[in-house]
Order: sequence, then C-alpha cells, then structure tokens
Amino acid sequence: MTEEVKKSLEFVKKTLEEAMIYGQASSIINFDMETICPPAGMEREGEVAAFLGNKVFTLLKQDEFIKAGEVLYAHKDELDEETAVLATSLHKDYIRNKNITPEMNLEFSKIYNKSYVDWVNAKQKKDYSLFAPSLQAVKDIEIKKVELLDEKKEVLYDNFIDMYEPGMTTKMLDEYFDKCRERLVPMLKKIQNSKKKIRTDFMFRTVTDEAQQKMARYLLEIMGYDFNRAAFTTTEHPFTTGIGKNDERVTTHYYPNMFISSMYSIIHEGGHALFDMYSPAEHWDSFIETEKSMGQHESVSRFYENRIGRSEAFIHLIYDKVKEIFPEVMADVSERELYEAVNYVEASLIRTEADEFTYNFHIMIRYELEKELLNGNITIEELPQKWNDKYEEYLGVRPSNDAEGVLQDVHWASGFGYFPTYALGNAYNAMYYNRMKNELDIDKLVSEGHIDKINEWMKENVWKRADLLDADVWLKEITGRDFDPTDFLDYLEDKFGKLYELD
Repeated sequence: MTEEVKKSLEFVKKTLEEAMIYGQASSIINFDMETICPPAGMEREGEVAAFLGNKVFTLLKQDEFIKAGEVLYAHKDELDEETAVLATSLHKDYIRNKNITPEMNLEFSKIYNKSYVDWVNAKQKKDYSLFAPSLQAVKDIEIKKVELLDEKKEVLYDNFIDMYEPGMTTKMLDEYFDKCRERLVPMLKKIQNSKKKIRTDFMFRTVTDEAQQKMARYLLEIMGYDFNRAAFTTTEHPFTTGIGKNDERVTTHYYPNMFISSMYSIIHEGGHALFDMYSPAEHWDSFIETEKSMGQHESVSRFYENRIGRSEAFIHLIYDKVKEIFPEVMADVSERELYEAVNYVEASLIRTEADEFTYNFHIMIRYELEKELLNGNITIEELPQKWNDKYEEYLGVRPSNDAEGVLQDVHWASGFGYFPTYALGNAYNAMYYNRMKNELDIDKLVSEGHIDKINEWMKENVWKRADLLDADVWLKEITGRDFDPTDFLDYLEDKFGKLYELD
C-alpha cells in the first residue's frame, strides 16, 4: 500500500467514524419517532433526524473525503477484500450523490420524514387524501434524483431497483413474475376449489397485548436473539433497524383478534436482526456492515418466517408454549390444526398478513403500480382506484377503505423500488435451503429446538460474505447456481399440494 493510499484510508475511516456518530443519533430519533413519540411531536422529531442525517451527508460531500475515496477506488485491486468493498461503495455513493447538494439533501430528508407522519395520520383516519400530497412530493424527489445522475440506466425503473438490489433489472423481475403467474395462478384456483377444509376459527379469538408480548419474547429467544445486544417494542408498521454495533431493534404490532400476526411479524423481523447481529464483527470496523442488499436481507427474514416458522417441525417445537401463553385460544386446538391454520391459503387484502402462497401476488401488484406511477401512466390521484382494481384482478378481493388498501404499507413514504426485494428473498432462500437440507436434518434440528445449529450454518454460508458480494455472486457462491425461481415455485407447489390434498 502506497503512502498516498494509506493516508487516504486513514482519512476515510476517521471521517466515517464521525459520520457514524451522527448517523446513529439520527437512527435513534427515527426509531423513537416510529415507536413511542406522541403524534404531535413526530414532525419535529423528523426534522431533527433529517438535520442529523444531513450532517452525515455533508461530511461525505467534503472534497477531501471524495478525493480520498476516489484514490482508494483507483487502487482497489491492491487492497484487501473488505477495503476494496468499501472503496467500491464510496465510489458508487459519490456517483449517485454527485449532483445533490447538502441543502437539497436536507430538503429531501424533511419531505420523507413528513411523508411518514402524514402516512401514519392518513392510515389511522383511512383517508388517502391526507397522504397524497406527500406521496406526490416523494415521487417528485425520486424522479429528480434520477434526472440528476450523470449516467442513467436506460429503463427508468432499473434506477430505483438498483438502490435496493444492485444488478437486478426490470427485465429479470418481469421474467420472475411471469413465471409466478404461470404456475401460481392456476394452482390458486385448485386450492380454492379443494375439498380440504382447514379450521381457522380459533385464529380470531381475543388475546391480550401482554400475552402477545410474552409470546414474542419467547419466539425471539428460541431464534437466538441476543437481548444483551438487541431489543423489541411495538409500532404501527413492524420494522427492524440496526442502530449501531451491538444495538439491533425489532418491532411488532399487536392485534387483539389476530394473535398469529404478531407471532410471524416478530419472527420475520427477528430474522433481519439475526442477519445483522451475527454478520462478521470486523465488517463494522471496515465500515461495510450495511452493504447487504435488501433481497439478501428479505431472504433471511422470510427464511425464518416461512421456511422455518411455518414448518411442521417448528409448530411441533412451539405448540405447547402457544397453549401455555394463549390457553383460551388453544384449549380445543390440536398441533395439526395449528400447523394447517398458519398455512391457510386465502386471497386477502393485507400483505403483511398474507399466507405464504399468495404473498407474491401482493408484491406483483405493488411492482406493477410502481412502474406505472413512475412512468407517468397513472397519477397519484388515480393510485387508490388502480390499487383496488388490481386486487380484484389478482386476488378477487376489493378493499373497503384506504387503510386496508393503498395505505397499508409504509414503504412509499420513503421512495420506490423496495417491494420486489420481498419476492426476490423468497426465491433466494429457496435456493440455499435446498443446499442446507443436503447438509443438515433441518426438521429434526428445528423440532428439537436446535435453531442454533441452523444459525451456525447460516453464519458460515449465508451471512459471512453477504456484505462483500453483490447478490448474484453471493447466491452463486452459496448454491453454485445462477438466480432461478424454480426452487421456490416447486416448494410452493409441493407444500400446498400436500396441504390441500391436490392431485
């Protein structure tokens, strides 16, 4: 390493250390805003978070910092792997933000934060008109960011998906969703016409928040959640955030007549937390701990939520505890009935409550609407009607109000391009699950409570190098294969064909 490169690396790390302090403070305020902040104080908290976040942006826009980062990038082939990843990341950030000034960034951040506040208010009042102006402002920002790029991707939507899943394209997503339609639409009809009846009445019996909190903690404990380095609480829309090293936080939402909802939201968010919590500690020291794509992240959260959490083995593991914590609910419910109920297929309105089989339909709807909205084919004002029409087209159900329709998800308050990563995560984890099952007796380990053995395999094969590699390279390194949704579609057909006793 030359003296110039060495000094550049020292300056970069010193600056990033300072930026991390501002970033962590901003994250804490954002977490507070989305959990316990009183409604009247949310907009002001958002402004404070935006101010602190802009301090980070300003530090990284210094000429000296950019010059040092570009020196590293020019010499990346001479650096160790972790530092080369950092150099590439800094270069990408420089290119992406090159024409955005700190003043513009602060303005954008305030709009995103206000958009979240307006979304919460609009959802609670079931009134999309209260959110529409902010959503228009967010759309305008997102388009402006693309226009400010020196080099734009030819397909507009590719610029948005690239923020969350580098290397993924609209063409690849279209092909994936086409295969989903081809195989899942006819099978959904078979399931709906099946004579197999699954009992679900007990799923809607009343439970207390206290009991749900107890269950959430139990589930996190058996997953291997380290409460010395992580916490959990409640919010309107469940999420996970990494505040900083050794500070991971997950949230859930308790519904008095839907106890399964909080169970699976906490497993999902707990999966995100495990990924961050048990990634290599040295990645924090190298400032690359956030290099994972959202498809990689969603693959892990949905692996724990569905491949583990909705398996017969997992239901066997937790059945007695579920009876203990929810005695009034489970008094007359067998283990098999609980397994079938958590896998019940129903065309429904709410994505976060959707069954594993129909889940991708929800993502396809959002993906299609995002493309149409960003391409100017539909307006902000038309979005609720288009949303309702697509739900009727794909799932045969129609929202009765905005809260169970276009307002149900928080994501658009902060931009576009995230939703497809949920569907990608389903396909990614199906591929590495098929490798895992050749090396571990997964069902035996899970049913006996040895989730730690599953976590060890994940640490070594899935989490260890996720910060270092783009998702396509990471997936091929794990599985020896290129991205292919066939594993996921085969899994769905096999599982639900058996569950619904289809030919």
